[in-house]
Amino acid sequence: MKVIVLGGGIIGVTTAYYLAEAGHEVVVYDRQKGPAQEASYANSGEISSGCAAPLAAPGVPLKALKWLAMKDGPFSFRPKFDPKMWMWLARMLRNCTAERYQANKALMVPLAEYSRDMLRVLREGTDIAYDDLSHGTLQLFRTQEQLDGIASDVAVLDRLEVPYEILDAAGCIVAEPGLAAARHDITGGLRLPDDETGDCRLFAERLTELCVERGVVFKFGQKVYSIDAWGGKVQRITADGPGEADAFVLAAGSYSERFMRKLHQRVPLYPLKGYSLTVPIADMDAAPVSTVIDDASKVAITRLGDHIRIGGTIEMSGFDLTLHESCRAPLEQALRELFPGAGNLREARFWCGLRPMTPDGPPILGRTKLPNLFINTGHGMLGWTMACGSGKILADMISGREPEIDISGLGPERF
Repeated sequence: MKVIVLGGGIIGVTTAYYLAEAGHEVVVYDRQKGPAQEASYANSGEISSGCAAPLAAPGVPLKALKWLAMKDGPFSFRPKFDPKMWMWLARMLRNCTAERYQANKALMVPLAEYSRDMLRVLREGTDIAYDDLSHGTLQLFRTQEQLDGIASDVAVLDRLEVPYEILDAAGCIVAEPGLAAARHDITGGLRLPDDETGDCRLFAERLTELCVERGVVFKFGQKVYSIDAWGGKVQRITADGPGEADAFVLAAGSYSERFMRKLHQRVPLYPLKGYSLTVPIADMDAAPVSTVIDDASKVAITRLGDHIRIGGTIEMSGFDLTLHESCRAPLEQALRELFPGAGNLREARFWCGLRPMTPDGPPILGRTKLPNLFINTGHGMLGWTMACGSGKILADMISGREPEIDISGLGPERF
């Protein structure tokens, strides 16, 4: 079949790759000049399947109020007269129960694990390189209270048979030697040895080249204005050039909600802004080995080649892409406290992007009410973690094959 993919970020590019591998004629549309120019451009770099979890969790409402009162807290809220903002927030708060958190996490972890496995198969089959490492993730806890709070997460990992280690402070330093110089006490950590890291944008760029070799056509710099449906199915897209196909995949990140709304299909998708710093390494021995997630600051610090990527902050401000300097300070502080002297912060590149978030946590993956329109979005902070698995699942569905894992509960019909 001919398949049009709307979106050239990490989700769109991986979907295009697996569709081409399945033998389809694929065309990708994106308004940017190249792949992975928006939310995929400078994310945290972690492929953390074991850490896949909803933002909506028990205790989050009270924590959010505390963070809002902090000068450099991990959450900021810039309210707008936007009903969709308030409706999304209300739905997210309803998911902040222990029961819903565990159920949603149990949907996310298998997809993330499957995606990591598909990435490994792709890497072995193509020799693609993207500053990738397979040294695991260390979730770091500064207090005993934080460490004790992981019981529900560990219960899900046990049930899904995901390998993990609970480490004391000394064990954390063995895993990440740079932490020996940390300027803050460390109580312990949760290490997920099967997690990986890599430069998401670099991967998307190189996978785009592999897609072109397989016949995929990329129409970069072409804005899609609408998805046009009549007769019970999608007939075409309206873009800067004509776009007709047998099947269509909506992978436009946070902007997917607008397309769905025009088709009279509602998906509760809302953008939450995230920030990152990309810092040249000043001292290789002082730098992190892999990814360290600081539970206190909600900041992830990742080694990417000769740079360190520091990602964090959740800002709720609609589609505003303003780089607020106040959100830079907690990123710099996390690096200084945990890996002092590791990076040259004077040469850091500051960035922000919009994460497409669902109120319950899992992405929206599957067939819509229109039989030839499929959706692949809503991965939030886990787009890089879930990209290959989500792309492979969509390609299997469009090809008439049963996905290799159970995707019940991930489709748009749950809303």
